[in-house]
Amino acid sequence: MLFAALSLTLAIALLAIAVIDLRSFRIPDWLSLPMIMVGVVLAWRVSQHGPVDHAIGALIGFGSFAMIGALHYRKTGIEALGLGDAKLFAAAGAWLGWQALPVVLLLAAVGGLGQVLARDRGKRRDPVAFGPWLALAIWLIWLWPHERVAFS
Repeated sequence: MLFAALSLTLAIALLAIAVIDLRSFRIPDWLSLPMIMVGVVLAWRVSQHGPVDHAIGALIGFGSFAMIGALHYRKTGIEALGLGDAKLFAAAGAWLGWQALPVVLLLAAVGGLGQVLARDRGKRRDPVAFGPWLALAIWLIWLWPHERVAFS
């Protein structure tokens, strides 16, 4: 029952984040910050990892994206990876544990890159919302181990 309630909560939040980011290129704190807290406090109860792994995941998720975004901005003067993305990646770590972050990043990056390449063969410089790709990757990884356990 807890897994179902958490899954529904996560799905609604991720869908809202994806839609808002697609429209405005912003991820609102009022969605991402509670996701971090819920992930650290509750998600570990249905996970194979303990609460410390989820707290570490939130810290690594935020810290890594914030650092990459700051370095890119310092070098180019262009904000390409904002703090909204960092907070969403922190939520990924909070919900899934730090162990899942590389896979979440890989799936999201492949999705975003595919979108860029499919759109005018990557020649345009229009921004791409990364939040929807992160949201999809988080959702897929959230469901994957639970389905595997349930059907084995």
